[in-house]
Amino acid sequence: MRSESHTGSQAGQLERAYVCRRMPPEVEAALQARFDVALNESDALLPPATIAERARGASVLFVTATERVDGQLLRQLSPALKTVATLSVGHDHIDLATARELGIDVLHTPDVLSDACAEIAMMLLLNAARRGFEADRMVRSAQWPGWAPTQLLGKGLVGKRLGIFGMGRIGRAIAARARAFGMQIHYHNRSRLSPDMEDGATFQPTLEALCRHSDMLMVAAPGSPQLKGALDAAHLAALPRGAVVANISRGDIVDDDALIDALTSGHVFAAGLDVFANEPHIDARYRELDNVFLSPHIGSATEETRNAMGWLLIDGLAALRRGERPANLIS
Repeated sequence: MRSESHTGSQAGQLERAYVCRRMPPEVEAALQARFDVALNESDALLPPATIAERARGASVLFVTATERVDGQLLRQLSPALKTVATLSVGHDHIDLATARELGIDVLHTPDVLSDACAEIAMMLLLNAARRGFEADRMVRSAQWPGWAPTQLLGKGLVGKRLGIFGMGRIGRAIAARARAFGMQIHYHNRSRLSPDMEDGATFQPTLEALCRHSDMLMVAAPGSPQLKGALDAAHLAALPRGAVVANISRGDIVDDDALIDALTSGHVFAAGLDVFANEPHIDARYRELDNVFLSPHIGSATEETRNAMGWLLIDGLAALRRGERPANLIS
């Protein structure tokens, strides 16, 4: 029995598409109206070999950041495959060099998820700084003895220096919200922003310098192989003692051993993490730490944002088929 379903009343006339993960209902309905769609009904994470088998003959492959679209997969699906459309801003999970070689277009979803991710970034920061996990557990487990002057003392945001590693659209959206909490913004980027884009933020030329000037550190850099393990023991040691760390970017940017050691020793007061290396198989030691607030990669998880991401891909595909170059075309 096949694990995917096909839709589209004009299946013989519509372009074939394979969808690797379930999309919001509005997006799936739009896809079904425009393509001969095969869905991964189980929504299970598929390895490249399974995608190659199920998507054979499709001209469009819809993926997310959870699928690995390597060169072998692209070659197996070529020449039928014309476009890979990823429901993500990042595209480090796709072999762009091979896609270019084979003439396969790659679409992604920039711009539309900055606000949603910035909201989660502040959720991580606030819950880490104000001991949200411990507070929730105390009340939920009926262990709250009542108010006390020294109960669950955390860190306030007003007047603190927030270091933002990666001052792209998401980083700047985080900065705008953090300013409303009375925070001073420092940042490190590959290159310094123009004064109007900085909006008063202080540029730090290295990640080490950023850490030294960060009472709280927000990782918002785009994923890339070069940044794997960038926030290591040396950089964490450069943070002021009692700093707070949050990660809204990619899990493998953070050295788990180093962060866990810093959290255990108290050098880092607390952390808020929405992303992890080897998701969903996170380092089990995080679950044992009270001073870590964990969330399951929900940065863009609002109805409005996920629908907007889906429509960005649909509109980009329509533009490509008209012979136009959409703004969200990577390769």
